[in-house]
Amino acid sequence: MNLAIPLFLIILYLCFYKKFSKIKNANLANLSFLFLISFTVGHALLKHGLSFYFIPIAIIPMLSVLLFNNLEVAYFLSLGTSLSLASLTTEPFKAWFIFMTFCSCAILLVNKAHKRTAVIQAGLIAGLMQLVSLILFEHLWIMWPERYFIILVNSLISGIIVLGVLPVFEYLLQTVTNISLLELADTHHPILQRMILEAPGTYHHSLIVGNLSDTACTTIGANGLLARIGAYYHDIGKLQKPEYFIENQQVKKNLHDTLSPTMSKLIIMNHIKEGLELAKKYSLSPVLWDFIQQHHGSSLVYYFYRRALEGKEEDQEITEEGFRYPGPKPSTKETAIVLLADSVEAATRTLKDPTPAKIEEVVRKVINNKFIDGQLDECELTLKDIEKISSVFTKILSGIYHSRITYS
Repeated sequence: MNLAIPLFLIILYLCFYKKFSKIKNANLANLSFLFLISFTVGHALLKHGLSFYFIPIAIIPMLSVLLFNNLEVAYFLSLGTSLSLASLTTEPFKAWFIFMTFCSCAILLVNKAHKRTAVIQAGLIAGLMQLVSLILFEHLWIMWPERYFIILVNSLISGIIVLGVLPVFEYLLQTVTNISLLELADTHHPILQRMILEAPGTYHHSLIVGNLSDTACTTIGANGLLARIGAYYHDIGKLQKPEYFIENQQVKKNLHDTLSPTMSKLIIMNHIKEGLELAKKYSLSPVLWDFIQQHHGSSLVYYFYRRALEGKEEDQEITEEGFRYPGPKPSTKETAIVLLADSVEAATRTLKDPTPAKIEEVVRKVINNKFIDGQLDECELTLKDIEKISSVFTKILSGIYHSRITYS
């Protein structure tokens, strides 16, 4: 029986492989690691003669929904641990029923949690539901009241343990949770503080890109919070030479006027590499590295490419490939949306008379060009998603950049 359950889980995983493989780090090795932790703890408690009510069964499922932001993965682990540990008890069906009740409630309650207190509350409420299910299972007979106390204490301890070990698992699985993302949104973070002081234009641009990305992601069912925080940090590489980027320059002074197009291109493109170096220096999660590396994909630095063509000599060869970012292209919906938001915000900011009609025209033109250029080829955005994103961008940017009446 105990051997059959792991085999069953592997087969079940393979059935869901296509879905799980799209979730970063939700591979068989990592899920097996989480399952083994849960099974080992539960087995040890049962081996020492403790009742199955002592097993903190919901810890790993709660961790998994926070780490992977996916309910299916969490339920997969719940089913595995519940079946395995229930098979070791004298009342397997009852134990499985109690386990699954606790896990299911905890998963639903902790899903999308943005605050640490929400995890504690989820554990307690799930414990109450477990207690109710036990009473119903025993046909409303109140027997051995000490079990109810054990269940409530277990549920409280489960929430506390999840919060305590969450940073460890974030590090091991190289991911970031919604709770940690909110901490990165704090403007007192050293990188954001530097941006406010050293590159205020880039900081303001990043805030707008974050708002655009968050709303667009929420509209199509992607992770808006991840996209928002990714947008806040996507341009940190500009801190190395902020004066060479238009949003930080004085109106009448452009340092690129004294440089060759090739040199300007190198400075502009190098903010990707320098951003990645800063991210590593400040120990930002690898999840945020993707936004830094992918927010331009392999796009063409068109302005300097055109300048190079206009000023080239007869025997000089100017290739388009030499003026393209190194990539990679966006691999997720969130990174793709940040790429689009970054481009449309920069384009609409330059409009002299930003009416809603002109803003909509620019948004659709920019997004269409990115699509035709193949920058969205490696993510899962559909044409329907792109249409929704265009509408959201147009609405928000029209509210920000529309023409205003002069009152005095």
